[in-house]
Amino acid sequence: MPSEFAGFYKLTPEERLRFVGEFAHLDRTELDILAASSALKMDTANHMIENAVGVMPVPFGIAMNFLINGKDRLIPMAIEEPSVVAGASHAAKMARSKGGFLTSSTRPVMIGQIQVVGCVDPEKARASILASTEEILKKANEQDPILVSKGGGAIALEAKVIHTIIGPMVIAELLVDCGDAMGANAVNTMAEAVAPLVERIARGHVYLRILSNLADRRLARAHVTVAKEDLGGPEVVDGIINAYAFAAADPYRCTTHNKGVMNGVTAVVLATGNDTRAVEAGAHAYASRSGRYSPLTHWRKDAKGDLVGEVELPMAVGLIGGATAVHPIAKIAVKILGVKSARELAEIIAAVGLCQNLAALRALAAEGIQHGHMRLHARNVATTAGAAGDIVDKIAEKMIEEKKIRIDRAKELLAEYSKTA
Repeated sequence: MPSEFAGFYKLTPEERLRFVGEFAHLDRTELDILAASSALKMDTANHMIENAVGVMPVPFGIAMNFLINGKDRLIPMAIEEPSVVAGASHAAKMARSKGGFLTSSTRPVMIGQIQVVGCVDPEKARASILASTEEILKKANEQDPILVSKGGGAIALEAKVIHTIIGPMVIAELLVDCGDAMGANAVNTMAEAVAPLVERIARGHVYLRILSNLADRRLARAHVTVAKEDLGGPEVVDGIINAYAFAAADPYRCTTHNKGVMNGVTAVVLATGNDTRAVEAGAHAYASRSGRYSPLTHWRKDAKGDLVGEVELPMAVGLIGGATAVHPIAKIAVKILGVKSARELAEIIAAVGLCQNLAALRALAAEGIQHGHMRLHARNVATTAGAAGDIVDKIAEKMIEEKKIRIDRAKELLAEYSKTA
């Protein structure tokens, strides 16, 4: 089935769910879980974190129209912010005529760091660690024979001397192919296991031995070309290029620019039960790798005047372990995506981030960001005021018309409609 669907937002939630079920071949149980107000039961939540007293559901939506590497995809997004899902769907539709999104990724390598202090000769300690690479890697891989049997495991060792406020430190770094796992547990276990060996070789004292969330060896990339006609004309393309140039030159604008990217990224990471904090920390650190905070995306105009965009960012996500393996909604989200590997998931998430940034920039360059956002915001305000059913849209439209999108005005309108009902 194609992911392109005109007017999907006009369907009832039940009709949308039926379409998604047919697209992703969901069974009756999975459909019932998605339709439930809270699919995460207290017993499951109690085993996921400490001191659990309840659950906090967030809306789970589907972004339409995505064509990624020639394949139609429905994109599950868990997010509370209005206009994000609609924006992604609209931008994905604009990208289809030029082939949609093309993606790639690097090997799923994470870094485990072992901190050594108190070395008499740090440079000699560094050299000794590197000379013992084979022994250290062997010890690391003994901790996870299953990962090794699947082609993963510790694949390399690096070491460096850093100069800190309390003196030099030697940092040994395990490079671990995590396969289809995010990898935190595997990498931390390996780092713990080799720490005594590194300590003995370096003749110092080991303190930290832990994964780094700057997964710059585990990158996901996406590319898109959008016809100027589909965007709204050459003026819109120029507006987007101007907005990108602003972000590239100014960290205040750049922060909001990258937030737009992460609106898409984080929504899919959360929907699939992956670690949003790890991905966000890694992305923003990667944006600062040159020494100044820079855009995660890059936009330019090609010889035909069409818009070309790229994104590259660390993407430490997995399909096995963690919440992805136990959260019922996360498992369904993975099934809707139809992904078979962590790299495939990472690439799709990168494409959604690029698409979401396109949606935001296009809105800024064309009608303004508030046009669509405030319409959805007005509905939220009406609902907060106590409106329900068809009254929500009537109150929202009236507040937009008056340009008074406030809770007090929503309550006044609700009272008026209630009298005439």
